Amino acid sequence: MLRRRQIWISAARPGRTHDNTAARHDHVVTHLRAAGLGALADLGFRGLDNDIRDPVIVTGLTATRAHKLTTGQRVANRVLATGRVPVEHGFAHLKNWRALTKLRANPVRATPSCAPCSS
Repeated sequence: MLRRRQIWISAARPGRTHDNTAARHDHVVTHLRAAGLGALADLGFRGLDNDIRDPVIVTGLTATRAHKLTTGQRVANRVLATGRVPVEHGFAHLKNWRALTKLRANPVRATPSCAPCSS
């Protein structure tokens, strides 16, 4: 059985905060690079890591009207999605956690109240 361990969790933010904005504010790319880690991310994180030679954040590829994905690119997207499934399941479990559904507070006040759950 593969064991996973959470290494970091950010402070609570308003739900309207975009993924890239939150990641830039928390310097996620810098922290991952310093720890020698990488991340598989969804398309919401495109453009976050612009280092083409040594990317830390790996996102899928998108098709446009003028540029269709090749078979290899579609396979790469499928492999990436397969690696992200456990993460998405984890997020789904968090969304079903009763303590979070009852939380109706400013995110600044929510972070200290959830601090014990991150240890």
